[in-house]
This record gives sequence, structure tokens and C-alpha cells, in this order.
Amino acid sequence: MKKIVLTFLVLISLIVLAFQFKPVKQIAHNVVASVEPQNLVVKDSLTIKSRVKIPEGYQRVAYESGSFAEYLRNYKLKPFGSKIINYDESEYFWQGGHIGILEVPVPKNGLQQCADALIRIRSEYLWDNNRKNEIGFNFTSGHYCSWKNYAEGYRPKINGNKVVFNKTAGANHSKENFYKYLNLIYMYSGTLSLYNELESVDDSNLHIGDMLIKGGTPGHIVMICDEVINDKGEKLFLLFQGNTPAQSVHLVKNLEDSDMSPWYDLKNNATIPVSNYTFSSAKFVRFK
Repeated sequence: MKKIVLTFLVLISLIVLAFQFKPVKQIAHNVVASVEPQNLVVKDSLTIKSRVKIPEGYQRVAYESGSFAEYLRNYKLKPFGSKIINYDESEYFWQGGHIGILEVPVPKNGLQQCADALIRIRSEYLWDNNRKNEIGFNFTSGHYCSWKNYAEGYRPKINGNKVVFNKTAGANHSKENFYKYLNLIYMYSGTLSLYNELESVDDSNLHIGDMLIKGGTPGHIVMICDEVINDKGEKLFLLFQGNTPAQSVHLVKNLEDSDMSPWYDLKNNATIPVSNYTFSSAKFVRFK
């Protein structure tokens, strides 16, 4: 009889323990779920907009069709897993900081570095939207060089910081000549000229197409290519960059916040790590 009672008590104890462990297991599951990063990357997509999901509680900020913002947001990407390739066709030494490669050819001359890549994308947008007369950039010396004058045959004569433009070539408005013009801009413009030339933007007024910049030799620059907002008015942004040496333009991860990545919370004068570069004092600028 005692043996039967003992067996019965053991069974009751096991049942009680089972019910006690069930909620513990559920709690453990909930804790793990709360710390796992959101999976915001869509690997089988081929545009910036479709490659990255909107974080929970946010929605994309609307822009007009045909705007520079929509052009960037819908920029084409290579298949997921594509590597960053240097201008000499070698692989970049670190492949851990990006989630996408933009369909931007990298010239073999090595000139299309970080600022140059963004200059190219802006210029191609203006070209494609019949706004060619707006294409123009300052040299680091401060002298303005427009595509309009270059196409008419004007070339710079450069002597130190002195620049004089003379008509030394025939008029040529072709796309091939346009890329020769861009090569000239790449040689004499950069982060320092853009830093000094472009309008500063406050973090409360950031838009797609604005850039985070550190002017210098070397400096660095990245461009905002998507934007979302929540009910509190808080915004998050996606960023892409070129680099030095000249290499594939790529959509970067947020390596500081895996839950939010690849979205960034951008603030003035903040320390912002971006892939392989850290902006120690953020400044934002906007193309004219």
C-alpha cells in the first residue's frame, strides 16, 4: 500500500513540475524573441526600396514621382551577396559592411572615389531628366566648372589655385564627352570642395539625397537613399557610399545597432560609424 501511495505522489510531483516549467520555457522564448534583430533585408530584390523592409511602427516618407529622392530610392542593385570590387577588379579586403551593391560602373582609371561616386549619381539624374544645364561643381580651388561650358569646348588651365577657362575644343554634347567631363570633376573636386560649396542641412530637415560629410584630404561622404517616419515624427535613414580606393558603390549596414540595421538614426554633431569609417562630428549638406 505504501508503495502505491509513494508512486502516486511521485506522479503528482512530476505533473506539478511539468506545469511549472511550461511558463518558464515560454518566458525564455519571449526573452530571446525580444533581443533577436529584426530581419529587414529582402535578399531576392533588386532595388534599394525593395531590398530593405520598413521597421515596425514606421512608414516611408512620400516624395514626388520623378524627384531625385524617388530616383535614389528605386536605384537598381546587383543580386544579393555581390562583392565590393575595386577599380582594378580586385576584391575589397572587407566585405562585412554592406547589404547591396548599386549598379554604378567603376572606371578603371581609379578616379571615381567617395565624393566622385555621389557626384556621378547626381549628374546622371540631372542628365536623365533633361536638366543638363544644372550639372556643375566647384573645384577645390573654388572655381565653378559646368557641363554646359565644357560641352561648348571650354577647358580649364590650372596653375596652382589659379584657374582660367578657355575655349580650346569644339562643341560636343555627347554622353561620351559627358563622362570625360566627370573625370575632370573627379580630379579637381572632392569632399573638401563639396563641404565648402554645398548648403548645410539641420538634422530636423534631412531628406533623401542629403549627405553626411567630413571634408578633408582625405575626408568621407555618404548619401541618404531612403527615409521612414513614425507617429512621433522620428525618422530613420538608409545610406550608401563610394570609397577610396575607387570601388563599387554600396548600401551600408548599421554595424552599431543590429536590431535597426541597415536603418540609421542621424543627428547633428554625433559620432556615426558607417561601415569602415566613423564620422566624429556629423555635418549634413544638400546638392543645389
